[in-house]
Amino acid sequence: MHNVVNNFISIQNELKTKTKKLDSKNYNPNIIAVSKTFTINDILPLINYGHIHFGENKVQEAVKKWTDIKKDFKNIKLHMVGKLQTNKVKYAIPLFDYIHSLDSLKLAEKISNEQIKKNKKLKLFIQINIDNENQKNGITIEEVENFYVKCTQDLGLNIIGLMCLPPNNKKPSIYFSKMKELAKKIQLKEISMGMSNDYLEAINYRATYLRIGSKIFGERKY
Repeated sequence: MHNVVNNFISIQNELKTKTKKLDSKNYNPNIIAVSKTFTINDILPLINYGHIHFGENKVQEAVKKWTDIKKDFKNIKLHMVGKLQTNKVKYAIPLFDYIHSLDSLKLAEKISNEQIKKNKKLKLFIQINIDNENQKNGITIEEVENFYVKCTQDLGLNIIGLMCLPPNNKKPSIYFSKMKELAKKIQLKEISMGMSNDYLEAINYRATYLRIGSKIFGERKY
């Protein structure tokens, strides 16, 4: 069996063991295999194994890589997990199924307009700037309820959950806990959090989408 598939199976087994300990029935988090910088040849073993959730960070790279593959494998769900520039939205809507990085009203308006043009609705996560870091994008905790209302009621967006990138130098559990509370407050079921280095911690706070790259594919190619 291919290394990538072995890596994936070992993560699945870890998650099974962990969720059993949590004693939470019907809790089965989705693994997004983040395949940025990896070629379709690197990814195909996992597609052939039957995995359907994949993540990309850049629209141009994704368009080149996934356009044909998605025609051949109709059940694949492609997730935009990186920063989405407004000028790339028109290319993102036809290809992606989920966007995890809705981080401004300007982007929300652009997505809304393009979805109408393309007659396709994506599943969206609001990106939360969970620690108010200047260098990070996202909506603050204080603004998120108003932003959610505007997106869903005024712009007709299908917001399914919240996403965050905790600060690198602090314990992620504090921020995962905040995200869990915030999602509950807004009554959103999905939480996108947990990456290769902290996904087992994210499970403790009921993350529903884990964005795992290097633990599956190895270190990035560039």
